[in-house]
Amino acid sequence: MAWKILITATPMVRVGRAACELLAAAGCEVVVEPRGALAGEELTALLTGVDAVIAGGADHYTAAVLAASAAARLKIISRWGVGYDAIDLAAATRQGVVVAYTPGLTDAAVADYTLALLLALARNIPAGQATMRAGLWQPEWGSDLAGQTLGLLGFGRIGRAVARRALGFDLRILAHDPHPHSEDVPPGVHFVTFDELLAQSDFLSIHAALTPRSRGMLGAAQFRRMKPTARLINAARGAFVDEAALLQALRAGWIAGAALDVFNTEPLPADDPLRTAPNIVLSPHQASSATTTGERVSRAAAEAILDWQAGRRPAQVINPAVFAAPRL
Repeated sequence: MAWKILITATPMVRVGRAACELLAAAGCEVVVEPRGALAGEELTALLTGVDAVIAGGADHYTAAVLAASAAARLKIISRWGVGYDAIDLAAATRQGVVVAYTPGLTDAAVADYTLALLLALARNIPAGQATMRAGLWQPEWGSDLAGQTLGLLGFGRIGRAVARRALGFDLRILAHDPHPHSEDVPPGVHFVTFDELLAQSDFLSIHAALTPRSRGMLGAAQFRRMKPTARLINAARGAFVDEAALLQALRAGWIAGAALDVFNTEPLPADDPLRTAPNIVLSPHQASSATTTGERVSRAAAEAILDWQAGRRPAQVINPAVFAAPRL
C-alpha cells in the first residue's frame, strides 16, 4: 500500500523539489502544507491517513497529538534539521513512531551564518545600510576583530566549525561545554567556566544543546556579568535567552548589542518589542537557509522515510528504543 507523506517543513517548499520527486517515484502520495509552526488541533487535523511526516522544527508533536486517533497510521516523523525539542520523544516511542533527524548536514551553513552575524554586529553593517537607504552618506564606525575574544557557549559540531572560521580573523577563542569534546578541537581554543566565559567574551555565541536545564540560561544575572561592550549572537535556539532580560540589557547598556536568528516565539510577532530594540540585528531563523545545504537535508529527510517504508532502519534515529516498543 502506498504511503501518504505529509510535509510541514517549510524549507521543503523552496529546496525540496528533488526530495519530493524521490518520494513520488517510490509510489508515495506527497501532501505539502506550507504554513509551518503547527500544533494542537491544527496539526492533528492534518494527520488523518498519514504514514510519515517531514516536520519542521516548530511543529509540536505533543503526547496528545501523537495519541490522537488521527495519528493512528503515523509510523515515522522525519525532522528537517537537527532540533527535536518540539517532539515528545517518550510519547513517540510509546506510540511506536520512529523519530529521525539530519545531524551534521547544516553545520557549515550555520557556522558561516554565525560569522556573518558577528561581522554585521562588529562593523555596524545594518546601520550603514539604513543610512544609505535613507539617502545619506554617513559611514558607521565599528569594532576591530583581531585580538577580540569570541566565547562559544557549547562546543559541539557547530561550535567547532565556528571556532575554525573565527581563528582566521585572529580572534581569541574561549569555549564552555559541560561535556567538552576531546577530539577535533582546533589549536588555540581554551576551555573556561561559564562565569569566565561571560566575563571575558567580547562576542558570546550560543551553540549548546537545548535541554530543560539550559532553557533560559541567559537572563538578567548573566547579562550583568558580561562586559558592557559585549555582544550576544544566537543562531541556535531562542529558548536559551530570556528575551525580556535581553531587552532590559540592551536598553540599560548592560551589553552593547545582539544578533538573533531564533526566538522564543516563531514567527516573531510583528509587534514584538525586540523588533525595535536598540543595537540589535534580527533575521527570520535562516542560518541553515543555504540552497545546497537545504537540498541535502531535504533528501536525507526523505530517505529516512523511504528506508523505514522498505523495512530498513533509518540512518539517524533519535529514539532507538522505539524498535523494541510493543506498538511498533
